[in-house]
Amino acid sequence: MTTITDLYPTRGTAEVSTPRQDPVVWATPGTSGPIQPSELHGYDRDGFLTVDRLLAPEEVARYRAELDRLIADPAVRADERAIVEPKSQDIRSVFEVHKISEVFAELVRDPRVLGRARQILGSDVYVHQSRVNVKPGFGASGFYWHSDFETWHAEDGLPRMRTVSVSIALTENHDTNGGLMIMPGSHRTFVGCAGVTPKDNYKRSLRMQEAGTPSKEALTELAGRHGIKLFTGPAGSATWFDCNCMHGSGDNITPFPRSNVFIVFNSVENTAVEPFAAPAPRPGFIGARDFTPVR
Repeated sequence: MTTITDLYPTRGTAEVSTPRQDPVVWATPGTSGPIQPSELHGYDRDGFLTVDRLLAPEEVARYRAELDRLIADPAVRADERAIVEPKSQDIRSVFEVHKISEVFAELVRDPRVLGRARQILGSDVYVHQSRVNVKPGFGASGFYWHSDFETWHAEDGLPRMRTVSVSIALTENHDTNGGLMIMPGSHRTFVGCAGVTPKDNYKRSLRMQEAGTPSKEALTELAGRHGIKLFTGPAGSATWFDCNCMHGSGDNITPFPRSNVFIVFNSVENTAVEPFAAPAPRPGFIGARDFTPVR
């Protein structure tokens, strides 16, 4: 059995920062694709790139209608892949949405989406995770600061930073309704968090994350060094971001909902192994164990 070196230790007795050991853009320079060289350079530097009009208004309307259908379906609500708000009991997220809905499966295969993932990661890709996030107005809770890779490494067993996420807005992202915030450049530093991973941690962390969150000191240092960017934009806009970006979002206490489709693509050359800092892998609907490339 081959032993895999853990390049990014986490969930130990003390918090530890590790410089990134992996490329950000994996494609060979000059590789063609939908992302322009200047955009790839910005992604490499900042850890993210935005597309203002990825989807046309009529496409947004179609995906929004499908989102509304899903969250109104009692069978979806009863499914373990639906996560509800701790207080209101409204649906917060629906996972594995590309398997629940053929409409969202089409979005995963869309060349505008899939092509960018392949270009950034330099290989064929599969879906490590997909979900719709629903932030209705008047009290939908946010997501505390975290690196997705910290969780995917610790609890899902992704060995390397060869994973990219895209968040596609289905409603307008105002500067007041709990939008995505990223610390530009933070993807160059891995923050290994202190503490152990509780058994079945996902049952709690999907509602309110505690394990795998950086200290206030680490966050203050990163924010002081990199600043914080808040993402706003119309429905149909998209933000691509590296798996190790430090990011989060605030509560939505406005009347204006904020909903998005969130798709995580992982390289087929970076498939999950046993978790690096958890008793067992999370369920497949959260961290896929099916590595079939998207075609």
